[in-house]
Amino acid sequence: MAGSAGPGPAGGDPSAQDLDSSLLLRRVTSPPRGGWRRALFRATAGRIDVGEGAREVRRRELVDTVTAPLNGCYRIALLSLKGGVGKTTTTATLGSTFAALRGDRVIAVDANPDRGTLSQKVPAETSATVRTLLRDEGFVDTYADVRAYTSQNSHRLEVLASDADPAVSEAFSARDYERTLGLLERFYSIVLTDCGTGLMHSAMRSILENADALVVISSGSVDGARSASATLDWLDAHGYRNLVAESVAVVNAVRPRSGKVDIDRVVGHFDQRCRAVQLLPFDPHLEEGAEVDLARLQPGTRRALLELAAAVAGDFGRPPRRVDSQSPVS
Repeated sequence: MAGSAGPGPAGGDPSAQDLDSSLLLRRVTSPPRGGWRRALFRATAGRIDVGEGAREVRRRELVDTVTAPLNGCYRIALLSLKGGVGKTTTTATLGSTFAALRGDRVIAVDANPDRGTLSQKVPAETSATVRTLLRDEGFVDTYADVRAYTSQNSHRLEVLASDADPAVSEAFSARDYERTLGLLERFYSIVLTDCGTGLMHSAMRSILENADALVVISSGSVDGARSASATLDWLDAHGYRNLVAESVAVVNAVRPRSGKVDIDRVVGHFDQRCRAVQLLPFDPHLEEGAEVDLARLQPGTRRALLELAAAVAGDFGRPPRRVDSQSPVS
């Protein structure tokens, strides 16, 4: 019959539903990003495409996990009983990894009761601290208002500094921390809290009870591993067992070599206690103790940080979790 276009997919007349983009558009694959695969692709003008290697496929999967959407604000507490294990550096590098890959806002809060050094990991843009933010709380209505109190690095991670005066920082209470979170969760998708080394300081109860995820930091030394494991013991004994079971452990190689320590056994120990464990290799850039620049990290360090971020982000799909402590920190 003249003018007839023939039956559609279901045997009926053609319709706009037949023009689905998945049927009309040819599938376009991304060319290899590096190595001999990319060289071959370019040398043959794209006629030979052997696809991406396993490492690149793995990286894309990790990025997809890290960039998964969030419903509300996700709160990550980074904790260690022992100083010098790279807790603050891990906070800055993990936060920078999230901020660099995600399109939303990420902030790290220095909740160290002593003089914290988190603000030294990003370029200083303000002398404001968490204390001045709380003082001006009544005037903070927009993101631009909050931004005046934070410093930001090139990866878009923002940092809210602690007070330089330890006597003032020690007065940072559980209520102060809750007020700080109440402000930040209105404007940020991820809040990382760099905790102090003590479990008994006044804000710790609030930090733990408001955490969606816990990252426990250990060095590769015997005393560092024991301290990190003792942190988990304490949390288990004080009503935070569920938080421990879902925690992520970081074994941080703060020195070039571990000496006689069997790092695999250290990693295996925390693998039995935590949801995931990640080894962060020694990196000369991080040893400097200065501002963090992901571009200056060695490739292995960047891969390990991406793995760590994905391990934390693997919990993004769960409903927000808060812990009921049976034995509150006094």
